[in-house]
Amino acid sequence: MQKAEEVKAITKDTIIGELVEKYPQLIEPLMGFGVHCVGCHVSPFETIEMGFKGHGMTDEDVEAAVLKLNEVLEKNPASTKKKKEQKVDLSNAKVELTEKAASKLKEILEQEKKKALRIAVMPGGCSGFQYSMELDDNSTKEDIVIDERGVKVFVDKSSMAKLDGANIDYIESLQGAGFKISNPNAKSTCGCGSSFG
Repeated sequence: MQKAEEVKAITKDTIIGELVEKYPQLIEPLMGFGVHCVGCHVSPFETIEMGFKGHGMTDEDVEAAVLKLNEVLEKNPASTKKKKEQKVDLSNAKVELTEKAASKLKEILEQEKKKALRIAVMPGGCSGFQYSMELDDNSTKEDIVIDERGVKVFVDKSSMAKLDGANIDYIESLQGAGFKISNPNAKSTCGCGSSFG
């Protein structure tokens, strides 16, 4: 009886963003259906049914996809349960800034009159997760506060588990300029480089 409940972990009402975060092993099957909502800006809010129907699929298509996703999950319950069971020690967790990144961030923080850089990992992108970087003034109780090369960096604990050991650089080239995150925890990245899994 409990096994049947586990198999039905996914329904047409499951939020795509939550699905991707909880079961990253389902990203590839989702994309195999021709639905690339995993990288869409509405995936944190859209249900499987809404996403699939937005791509012209019928009720039968949605039902077949949900069945297939549950089959994949049953065959490959994978990493999420193991990760939740393992307590991640973040006491020595770190995110490093290169000298160039720190210098550029100091300049931006001063210009925008902000105190810190906030980095988060969110569901999205074609590989499952994407980075969010914004300026902030206040940390929360869920944040780990890092002082790296004179720059305060706020990272929530959930994101830090995926970012530990990452290095942030500032790159200037003919194609443009921006911050680049090299993350040793990324098992895969998408072709455009904006997401990882």
